[in-house]
Amino acid sequence: MTSLSEIKITQRDEEVLKLLVQGCSNKEIAAQLNISPRTVKQHLRTLFLRAGIRDGRKRVKLATAMFMKEEMESCNHVTG
Repeated sequence: MTSLSEIKITQRDEEVLKLLVQGCSNKEIAAQLNISPRTVKQHLRTLFLRAGIRDGRKRVKLATAMFMKEEMESCNHVTG
């Protein structure tokens, strides 16, 4: 698997991932971002392919890791 820092993440990818980690379905993500569920699926598929992930459980782990990384970085900016 590729390191988190090596994966190209667009702003929209990040928005989709945040909602995914919060437990939203593709349909719910699509509604919140005003895009189609098919577009949500494509964002996720492209992101996971960039990371070299094909297993569903690993996809969830990646999304969670990316979310946690961002949360830690935003906390470090506030305290650092």
